[in-house]
Amino acid sequence: MTDLPGRARVVIIGGGVIGTSVAYHLARLGWTDVLLLEQGQLSCGTTWHAAGLLGQLRATESGTRLVQYSMELYEQLEAETGLSTGFRRCGGVTVARTADRLTQLKRTAATAAAYQLDCELISAERAGELYPFMAVADLAGAIWLPGDGRADPTDVTAALARGARDRGVVIRERTRVTGISIANGAVTGVRTDVGDVEAEVVVNCAGQWAKQVGAMCGVTVPLHSAEHFYVVTERVDGAHRDMPILRDPDGYTYIKEEVGGLLVGGFEPAAKPWVSPDALPYPFEFQLLAEDWDHFAILMDSAVSRIPVLAETGIKKFYNGPESFTPDNQFLLGEAPELRNFFVGAGFNSVGIASAGGAGRALAEWIVGGEPGTDLSAVDIRRFARFNGNNQWLHDRVAEVLGLHYAVPWPNRELESARPFRRSPAYHLLEAANACFGAKMGWERANVFAPPGEPPVIEYAWGQQNWQPWSSAEQRAARTAVALFDQTSFSKYLLTGPDAEQVLQWLCTADVSVAPGRVVYTGMLNVRGTYEADITVTRLSADEFLLVSSAATTERDQDHITRRMPAGARATLLDVTSAYAVYGVMGPRSRELLTRLSRADFSDDAFAFGTSREIDLGYATVRATRITYVGELGWELYVPAEFAVGAYADLISAGADLGLVNAGYYAIESMRLEKAYRAFGRELTPDYTPVEAGLLFACKLKTQIPFLGREALEQARAAGPRRRLVSVVLADPTTMIWGGELVLRDGVAVGQLTSGGWGEALGACVGLAYLRDPAGPLVTPEFVRTGEYQVNVGGQLYPAAVQLRPPFDPAGLRTKGT
Repeated sequence: MTDLPGRARVVIIGGGVIGTSVAYHLARLGWTDVLLLEQGQLSCGTTWHAAGLLGQLRATESGTRLVQYSMELYEQLEAETGLSTGFRRCGGVTVARTADRLTQLKRTAATAAAYQLDCELISAERAGELYPFMAVADLAGAIWLPGDGRADPTDVTAALARGARDRGVVIRERTRVTGISIANGAVTGVRTDVGDVEAEVVVNCAGQWAKQVGAMCGVTVPLHSAEHFYVVTERVDGAHRDMPILRDPDGYTYIKEEVGGLLVGGFEPAAKPWVSPDALPYPFEFQLLAEDWDHFAILMDSAVSRIPVLAETGIKKFYNGPESFTPDNQFLLGEAPELRNFFVGAGFNSVGIASAGGAGRALAEWIVGGEPGTDLSAVDIRRFARFNGNNQWLHDRVAEVLGLHYAVPWPNRELESARPFRRSPAYHLLEAANACFGAKMGWERANVFAPPGEPPVIEYAWGQQNWQPWSSAEQRAARTAVALFDQTSFSKYLLTGPDAEQVLQWLCTADVSVAPGRVVYTGMLNVRGTYEADITVTRLSADEFLLVSSAATTERDQDHITRRMPAGARATLLDVTSAYAVYGVMGPRSRELLTRLSRADFSDDAFAFGTSREIDLGYATVRATRITYVGELGWELYVPAEFAVGAYADLISAGADLGLVNAGYYAIESMRLEKAYRAFGRELTPDYTPVEAGLLFACKLKTQIPFLGREALEQARAAGPRRRLVSVVLADPTTMIWGGELVLRDGVAVGQLTSGGWGEALGACVGLAYLRDPAGPLVTPEFVRTGEYQVNVGGQLYPAAVQLRPPFDPAGLRTKGT
């Protein structure tokens, strides 16, 4: 019989490396009344068979910092706990077989410079010196990351567990959670096979079982297991434990030393999903799945071509262990939007050991502080919705996701599996118009329209891609005539009730106490004064507001608004995203087009910028809002779903002789960059303030009205910007930028592009970037205006112009139709 406490402040479900890391870090933060429950033994689920690779450099700076912290932690745990973690800083070599891969590695090296991470671009010959077993004749080059390392997953887990126990955490093995207790929308405890435990906080770190655990309390945890393969060879002469980790992504493989032999694994392009999350076996401790040499052949054949000695080396052990993967290859972290005080840390997509230290600390800080202390948007569980929990959809998606680890990370890559998913009412009409679709929050969205006779497909490249001329034509039409954008994927909410204005005044940076029919652009901040949302608010009546936000943030926005409402506020938030299609009618002739379909007066006097009203449009009644995200005269039309097909057809018909074209999100991206319009998730994140983003004009600091984050924002304004957002325009019109490129001032790295694209009106590539001054804490306008700038594009330096004002139509005359 397990001696189970009847109560704990925090209950953690799962005793793998993630659960023990959360327990350890909660205890370090002073929360020691913690109970960790493991249905088997510590690390017995998927942790024990992980390969233990520690690669520092990730796609985002926040992700990189998480892994860097993990390595620092594993390095010091033995001194603290007396238990070794098996950590060794052996370095890592990543090789390129192709020119495209080499360009990626050059971009990686530039990113490392932006993060102040030691990374060296090296020749194939130098790679061979670092890894003497390797055949290098076919390689185009490589990178060397001397700070990368390895660790033993079971040892790391044991050390974290001891560190937690030493601080008072209670760990109980052989205790299976069978239910979650709930009251008034919050978690109150857990039920187990040996008794119940009351708790204020429950943390779901159940690995591949996390979806099952979430289902016990109505929380969606979108993950699905896939089979992950590696082999351990017999001894190889010359192999030693300080050999670097070798990654050959074009061959889908990774290789490290293992007990005098080599561990050979990888991420094949077409993976094998395992059983459905609701059919996982129990018990399942320290178990593997059946060998599948046929499936593993693509990895082994590739490894033999890279490491010829493998052809004559025996195999000691074949490992086929299930690991959980998420729909976008990023893990799941944070408080579940469905249930207060229920947190999730799961779905680590084969990077759990590398991420565990940093992720465990981040989740513990979130639990203790009530919100994350840094930008965790990329892994925030609120990026998914309930519909992402469909097991068949997850099954089909993870078959593609596993292979993304070593696929070329094209900046505009679109996943192909489990689509189409969500479709706007006009989807079939866009498809008939030869749309090339991308996906955002499940929505199928037209990125660009191919000309008649051209297949609407993306041919990926680091330079300009095949679709650029199509998008450029759409941009020209929007600048000179009129373009129609299907923007149905916008998140849309109604906030209603007697206290709706009071709620928004507290949540929004801008003053929303405006007359009905007025539109307000505003941010929403957290207590640190950094961004949580970027929205428009339209006042419909005295106690009704329409909120419009980006497609990707539907769940995040709703959670932020409802959790941060003043206590007792009489206001209700309703998601109406799927109830309305949205059509953007943009361009100098947009007024003329709408006048053909409506009796409404669209003149400046009657319909000023930043206003909204209901109008007739053909037979439909729609809401027209005069606003733009492309910098042109135009209106967004909010059309009830049942009228959406007819409204679209009417617009196409009425605009035939006005030069109307269908246009997609690639054109929107380019045009908003020409205007220096910010985007949430790139320029606006929980790491940036309105001071740094240049958006103080959208903050009501000249009033005495309190709002969330105001105190921190005022302090930031008084201190001055540590970073400053600028526009960047490349001088060379033949060079393509995508975002992520390194920006240099007088030869010194000062920032990174947050976004980039081709601006047809400028005839050049244009982007946005945050600059910092390496010589001082503040970035002044003088610093921005002086100096010579370059952008590192694929390892080559290109001159660039940097400015604080928008490079296109800085006075904003075109939005007024002048």
